[in-house]
Amino acid sequence: MASAIIIALLAITHSGLAQYTKFPEGFTFGVATAAHQIEGAWNVSGKSENVWDRLSHTRPWMIADGTNGDVACDSYNRYQEDVDALAHIGVDFYRFSLSWSRILPTGRVDFVNPDGIRYYNALLDALAEKNIEPLVTLFHWDLPQTLQDLGGWANPKMIDYFRDYSDLCFREFGDRIKSWITFNEPYEICEDAYGDDKKAPAIDSHGVGNYLCSDTLLKAHAESYHLYNETYRPTQNGRIQISINSIWYEPADPENAEQVALAEVANQFKFGWFAHPIFTEAGGYPTVMVENVALQSKAEGLPKPRLEQFDDYWIKRIRGTSDFLGINHYTTHLITGAGVDPIAKSPSWLKDIGAVTSLKVGTDSASEWLRVVPTGFANFLRWCKSSYNDPPIYITENGFSDRGTLLDYGRIKYFNDYLSEILNVIYDDGVNILGYTIWTLMDNFEWRAGFSERFGLYKVDITDPSLPRTPKLSVEYWKQLCATRELPQEDRFKEPALPLKKSEL
Repeated sequence: MASAIIIALLAITHSGLAQYTKFPEGFTFGVATAAHQIEGAWNVSGKSENVWDRLSHTRPWMIADGTNGDVACDSYNRYQEDVDALAHIGVDFYRFSLSWSRILPTGRVDFVNPDGIRYYNALLDALAEKNIEPLVTLFHWDLPQTLQDLGGWANPKMIDYFRDYSDLCFREFGDRIKSWITFNEPYEICEDAYGDDKKAPAIDSHGVGNYLCSDTLLKAHAESYHLYNETYRPTQNGRIQISINSIWYEPADPENAEQVALAEVANQFKFGWFAHPIFTEAGGYPTVMVENVALQSKAEGLPKPRLEQFDDYWIKRIRGTSDFLGINHYTTHLITGAGVDPIAKSPSWLKDIGAVTSLKVGTDSASEWLRVVPTGFANFLRWCKSSYNDPPIYITENGFSDRGTLLDYGRIKYFNDYLSEILNVIYDDGVNILGYTIWTLMDNFEWRAGFSERFGLYKVDITDPSLPRTPKLSVEYWKQLCATRELPQEDRFKEPALPLKKSEL
């Protein structure tokens, strides 16, 4: 059945021209950032060290350009300027994250840092003055180092620590925050930080730590959701969700039945890993994931699988714990056949899938992993509708990287093409998409890429101590779109046929 869904999706094609340009009434637009990527002030006014501080200070060679988040975009001191930029664009909401280590320096609630509370209150007040709704992420990768020293997300005690942290945030800020996200991109947290060394804390416990992490993280998410639902929702009247990221996998040859089946397996391993426990009636990890890991574990001579299904209590406790399906998506990759991917470690999540992957042909970006494949996004959204009982969806991240040019035609085309596909699936397929979030407001510290990959609407010159923000052409594109709720069609947003002069870049 699942393979049949992918075959049907791949059969759907569009002309490449926007069939629709107008967004439905009530559709909302926002911009996203993350605390560690923009705030700076890494050790100011009581903030403690987080895992990204530790990584960039002790292993600076792991950051592509040798930069760090010590100053970043200095939004800790310049938040008002950033709120003014949001107001200039005209967005409905601003998605930002709270720095756990700025609010709770020990990671626990034994000491609440008053400056952390003050800073986020000031930011919330500034947004309220501009009538911009906050969409707030509780955890966007920057775990306090004190908690990582105890094992981080591989330690089940983190369920209690995260619940306590959530409780404090709901209590302190919930009168003004009506939309919460518990975790941003759990795949990146677990696979890239505990199953590999691609993200901090770079544990690289491949095939083991990643599954310990997901067990803890999904339980922590559920406890935070139930806390909000039972204690705070009755008076604060807000909503709470999780944002799950995924590359979409498609068969290299849609006529190859094996590749089609393996693409479904890969999508269940990537997106279903965290979506299936929450958004399906059955709950728990995807069956194919549990079975594959069990087979690999047995072949490795292990007495128990490296990934174990949740018991009945936790299946029920986790199931249904998100008011919306938050999706972060950037690109599409291909499945080329069965076997062990050449880059797979042993054991590992990638080896457990049992498929070989490759980049899909498409326009390049500044990020090696990101190719422009708008139709893949449309297929992914249709698959989510079919797989998860037609959930209400918010696109909580989508964006394009370049090297920082002001005339960012590539970024504008990316947005326009991906938004066109969103309109197609809304009107043609009835996919229930309610909002879209741009990544990101300004060029910032892009984790291990540092400042070498630029996703921002505003260019930030990190060589200038004043860190000036200069609007790119995409700011005007989005300003018009937010005003009209329609895709701009003007020629000024299309790349000219003649090469640009150096002075125009």
